[in-house]
Amino acid sequence: KSTTHHMENKVKKKNAQDKRDFAVKLTGLLNEFPIIFTTGCDNIATVQIQGIRKELRGKAVVLFGKNTIIRKVIREQLEENPELANVLPFIRGNIALIFTSSDYLLEVKNLIAGSAVPAAAKPGMTANCDVFLPKGPTGLEPTKTAFLQALNIATKINKGQVEILNDVHLIVDGEKVGVSQAALCTMLNIKPFEYNFELGIVYDEGEIYEASALNVTVSEILAKFHAGVSSVAALSLAIGVPTIASFPHSILNGFKNCLAIAIETDYSFPEGDDIKERIANPDAFAGPATTATTEAPVVVKTPTPEESSDDGMGFSFFDSS
Repeated sequence: KSTTHHMENKVKKKNAQDKRDFAVKLTGLLNEFPIIFTTGCDNIATVQIQGIRKELRGKAVVLFGKNTIIRKVIREQLEENPELANVLPFIRGNIALIFTSSDYLLEVKNLIAGSAVPAAAKPGMTANCDVFLPKGPTGLEPTKTAFLQALNIATKINKGQVEILNDVHLIVDGEKVGVSQAALCTMLNIKPFEYNFELGIVYDEGEIYEASALNVTVSEILAKFHAGVSSVAALSLAIGVPTIASFPHSILNGFKNCLAIAIETDYSFPEGDDIKERIANPDAFAGPATTATTEAPVVVKTPTPEESSDDGMGFSFFDSS
């Protein structure tokens, strides 16, 4: 009894020391790194975790721990960094914390997203995709026919092996994998699922946003901004309320109207005199017409006033829109 009691005390002391060491490590990471990813780790194998740690070495730190301890350490840091409170609601479930800096933000995100590995079907796990068996030879011995028939899979024996007669929807996405379904996948050497760290939220110097926001490119942001400015300009012109977005269009429309008046009357202004001169003396502005073989006479058609006022500028001078 004394030996057992001694061992229990030793284990408790070790656990307490491990918790203290973890708290010190987490505190250091919270103070060192401004960016934190939360990632779901369901069905992630140890080998996969070791692989992603190797990939992120020098760029980020992956930390696993009990959520209760993580929340406790974060609460202890709130006095120095109250914005860490934004992370607390997301410390739930089977997660890991990945600490990094802005220099490696997108690189770390891409490495995590690209770390998926195939996984075998196991009884009781929830399928994350549909699994189909194509018709045709399976490579199974004829003795496996009864097993397949128990799963309502029509088969026949062809050239000494079991052949499936029709495509089979073996596992439905979102449902639990049965024992027989998992066994059949193992027999056929099929790893139907693919598991990866599920990126959750990003804590970025006090701000919280979904990790999916990092998928947005600069060109997409600029395109949406351009579309928004165009919509504001169109609305402003339609209702007659000037804005910064519509101001260039209003100036252009005003110039077109002034130019149209100047062309039809004797009124002149410096910006419109050049265009009036081109309309009045088109020959003076016509360039020489040459060909690669022979020199053809230059034929210049003198535009009528209607053609000059409308077609020559590519728009109607009396169009106020």
